[in-house]
Amino acid sequence: MAHVACDVAVQCHLDPVWLWEWEEGAAEAVSTFRAAAELCESHAGFVFNHNEVILYEWVREHEPDLFKRIQRLVKAGRWHIMGGWYLQPDCNMPCGESFVRQIMMGRAYFRRHFGVAPSTAINFDPFGHTRGLVQILAKSGFNAYLFCRPGQADCQLPANTFVWEGYDGSRVLGHRMFSYPSGLGKAREKIVNCLKEHPEDDPLLVPWGVGNHGGGPSRQDLAAIAAFRGERSDLDIEHATPEQFFAAVRKQRRALPLHAGDLNGWAWGCYTSQSRIKQQHRQLENAIFMTEKMAAAAWVHGLLPYPTEELREAARDLATAQFHDILPGSAIQPVEEMALRVMNHGAEIVSRLRARTFFALAAGQKRAPAGSTAILVYNPHPFAVEADVECEFQLADQNLSGTFTNVTVTGPRAALPHGSKGAGRGGDGACDLPTQVEKEESHVDLDWRKRVVFRARLAPSQMNRFDCRLTVLPRRPPRRLTAGGGKIRFRSEHLDVVINTRTGLLDRYRVDGRDALSAGAACPLVIADTPDPWSMLQKSFRRVVGRFRPLNGAAAARFCGVGAPTLPAVRVIEEGAARVVVEAVMGWGESKLVQRYLLPRHGTEIGIDLRVFWNEKDKMLKLSLPTPDADSAYRGQVAFGADDLRSDGTEVVAQKWTAVVSQRHDQALTIINAGTYGSDFLRGEARLSLLRSAAYSAHPIGGPVRMPPDRFRPRIDQGERQFRFYLDAGAARTRFAAVDREALVHNETPMALPFYPSGAGRLTAPLAQLADEIVQVSAIKRAERGRALIVRLYEPTGRARTTMLRLPGLKTSRKVALRGFEVKTLRFDLTTRRWTEVGLTENR
Repeated sequence: MAHVACDVAVQCHLDPVWLWEWEEGAAEAVSTFRAAAELCESHAGFVFNHNEVILYEWVREHEPDLFKRIQRLVKAGRWHIMGGWYLQPDCNMPCGESFVRQIMMGRAYFRRHFGVAPSTAINFDPFGHTRGLVQILAKSGFNAYLFCRPGQADCQLPANTFVWEGYDGSRVLGHRMFSYPSGLGKAREKIVNCLKEHPEDDPLLVPWGVGNHGGGPSRQDLAAIAAFRGERSDLDIEHATPEQFFAAVRKQRRALPLHAGDLNGWAWGCYTSQSRIKQQHRQLENAIFMTEKMAAAAWVHGLLPYPTEELREAARDLATAQFHDILPGSAIQPVEEMALRVMNHGAEIVSRLRARTFFALAAGQKRAPAGSTAILVYNPHPFAVEADVECEFQLADQNLSGTFTNVTVTGPRAALPHGSKGAGRGGDGACDLPTQVEKEESHVDLDWRKRVVFRARLAPSQMNRFDCRLTVLPRRPPRRLTAGGGKIRFRSEHLDVVINTRTGLLDRYRVDGRDALSAGAACPLVIADTPDPWSMLQKSFRRVVGRFRPLNGAAAARFCGVGAPTLPAVRVIEEGAARVVVEAVMGWGESKLVQRYLLPRHGTEIGIDLRVFWNEKDKMLKLSLPTPDADSAYRGQVAFGADDLRSDGTEVVAQKWTAVVSQRHDQALTIINAGTYGSDFLRGEARLSLLRSAAYSAHPIGGPVRMPPDRFRPRIDQGERQFRFYLDAGAARTRFAAVDREALVHNETPMALPFYPSGAGRLTAPLAQLADEIVQVSAIKRAERGRALIVRLYEPTGRARTTMLRLPGLKTSRKVALRGFEVKTLRFDLTTRRWTEVGLTENR
């Protein structure tokens, strides 16, 4: 019989939270690590493997003597730090920059406390893995990746050990394991079964140890493995590390098959379950990365110290929420509430930092003219942004005369939106911008609080100054757009939109004479679902059991709380020089929703806002967007890349945008979201997944989930939830060149605030500018080490290109060439004034 190498890697997968709260997870981490340390000290040749900063940090905090024992064992080679990330996150929904931070925090921790840097990344338990990980791994010092899910039935791989290729051509070795835990006393049985089931694998890697809730190795299993080694002289059975396994693979020098794709999918419902977690996760990502850009500008200009420790604390909160049972929504309700608290903690830290930085960057702005209000808008992006800016401010006093104070926002000519002629002139040669006053957040029935919406072009990476000119009118300007013939029709230079007042749906979205949606679009669909939050047994959600329809006049009035006996369910609620807003109120079953359409006077991008009051069980809510071409393809943004998505109705996962691509007509409809990850696509129709009503942690065992028949059990996502989408259409190449920046701007929204500057201080130069229209910046921050600035760029379309990065505030620039989907990290040393290209973790 051939001699086979069998590496048995003992580990203990311990979910910090899942069916238990974090305190129990911390207690189990301490107990498991203590037991493992005792076995390492008493059994020669035994090596324990473990990863994840969060668990080691709990041990360091709650049992420091044990932590020191582990440090000694690591130094002696008896305890192996594997993986080296902060924790095992979901591996589809975090953005590329978030994965970088998971790795950066993990590597820094294990270098500081143990002096090690693992070369194999470990994610046993996550439910799928984006192809964008390959480049991130390769540029972070990893050469191999170890994972478990999905299995061969859900993700066809050429072999269990293979070469994994990323979007940019980066490569690492990959290996799919045969489940990560073993039952107590079952390690020998697992080894025997793996040898029988996978005779082609040589070397064979068999992880063992009680998992999920800790436990790890046992004396019983160690004795059984030792006995088995004595019985099988034809096998080389060794307690090993992941690095030793991959070293043995490389030593064989055999050609391994190539896999150039993602590692998906499994647990398709997890792209949608617990929507608050997903939305708040996206919001915290956006807030951290935007605030870093602002803080870097203030630091470079000498206005404020860089808040390194505060940003790191917020980043740890974000990393915790990305755990693979938190972000996917598969944990119990107390864990959901804990995760929201943790993210709120990070959001509050960043909110205070952002305000502090904003005020510092406002230094040097001139005083506002008497009787005027200044609105300052900081654009954190290194490119100009044209957007509808929304801001509220207070008049100097209450207007009790019965008249209406109108507002016109003025700005420099460069701020005029594309195609605008600048109808009027403000003071100091400023141009009037398209402006309207909309209903403010409060309900004080006075002409006092003002909410303005204005269209402006914002200069890159700097503070933009606007002033408000106030005019007293006899009354508020009336709305002129009304329904006729069962339709509300909106037209602009490039848009023709029809909203059906009988259905509340989009019957036409026509851009430059071409229909981008079919009639009846934006329909909220109710889909049959199950109590299983993972959806382990179901990969698509297609059976429609209902459609939301407009409420009757009396029901609409009661729902909206207007006091009048009736209210049209579909009506115009805002109209001005910037946009028109149409509102529809609808219902189905025990649920209702408010759907608003934001229709721009300038440009072709429309917005859809939904406020849903969801009270269903075993149902899913999707938003239907049918397009005219049934043969279209579906595409979406992933971590540091974009990819074709399945178009057979299977649930798919993407990040900030998806797109329907008509190859026949070379057209694309792009759909930007604010924290919605799941969708499906079939025969030209995209269905965006908004809500599920599964039970908490309802795991199917041997068949469909069976809920307790004798009591109430809470369901996820009951109550009020909000969503926003932005749709645009046009030539496919034009849309794909623009959508990544548009999605970034809608997620990292420029900060607007009414502010009365003192006139003191000095104006600062822009922090960063990019010369092209496409290349993205995922981070501008102070370097982890030294007095240097980090700028991370990536190419989002898959086409090689060159750009010029300018740092006007530092009087330097750098030409950057990028392959398709390539990520580059540049370091500018403020002392030596030298540029260096570094790895993602900022190593030279």
